[in-house]
Amino acid sequence: MNKLAAVTRSIPALRKLAHPCLLCMHKCEADREKNKKGFCGALQKAAVYSYSPHHGEEPPLSGTRGSGTIFFTHCNMRCVYCQNYTFSRESEFQEIETPYLAEIMLGLQRMGCHNINLVSPTHYAYQIADAMRLAIEGSLDIPIVYNTGGYDSLEVIKLLDGIIDIYLPDMRYSEDLMAAKFSSAPGYVKNNRLLIKEMFRQVGVLKQDKEGIAKKGVIVRLLILPNNVSDTLSTLKFLQEEVSRDIYLSVMSQYYPTYLAGNYPDIARRINEREYKEIIEAVEKLGFTNGWIQGFGTETERFLGTRIKPRL
Repeated sequence: MNKLAAVTRSIPALRKLAHPCLLCMHKCEADREKNKKGFCGALQKAAVYSYSPHHGEEPPLSGTRGSGTIFFTHCNMRCVYCQNYTFSRESEFQEIETPYLAEIMLGLQRMGCHNINLVSPTHYAYQIADAMRLAIEGSLDIPIVYNTGGYDSLEVIKLLDGIIDIYLPDMRYSEDLMAAKFSSAPGYVKNNRLLIKEMFRQVGVLKQDKEGIAKKGVIVRLLILPNNVSDTLSTLKFLQEEVSRDIYLSVMSQYYPTYLAGNYPDIARRINEREYKEIIEAVEKLGFTNGWIQGFGTETERFLGTRIKPRL
């Protein structure tokens, strides 16, 4: 089944999940068609903060011409340390019709972007699929990246089979207590792990062209949080034992206490060198070979493109 057929097949089911809204694990059942807001505050039209070529993603996504990033507002998680809070929750935005969203996608392709990068797309899965149908009919043919916090409905991810080329999920926590406290995401861990398994089943290990540009696969983002709030080690063990040690990882040390984080002592500081080294050593000890590790200290706020050492 080609992508246009897959999108066309999934649109009715995604629309049904959106009205009342069951697109994410909050399952708040908001009647968005009747202008009723649920947990995230999203309504019927897709709310977009910005779109542009983005050069700060992982190297195979940004490449030389940038990742065609579309930032959606009304994130379905409420992370108290959100580094993007100015546009994920508290920002000006534009609510747009489906044809306009399709034209944004085509415009980013015309700019030369390597992919279309959908940031916080969960609550607009239906609108995105509908826009993709129009964009594909209008010659969209670059990979689609699904850049999510990992609190989607499993049913939504299953409906995206054959539509999404590259999954870019967070695995933020290994304890539900932490997910609920810091991201208002109860039941995060079990669902998040089921999502990763399904994503990997669909698209597998990351595939790149001869220029090193990502074409298909999964990249898991692991943000190390202080005081073991993220319990990243447990997440790594899960990936090794239940998914694949060949999966691509993006290990991030960039955390800093912003937004409301100062109100929570456990996360009111950056990670320290010991916490950083513990995770980097675990990555190597558990046999992961693919991905990138951010540097520590002065290099913490940008991707270094450090390749995880290959197995011999």
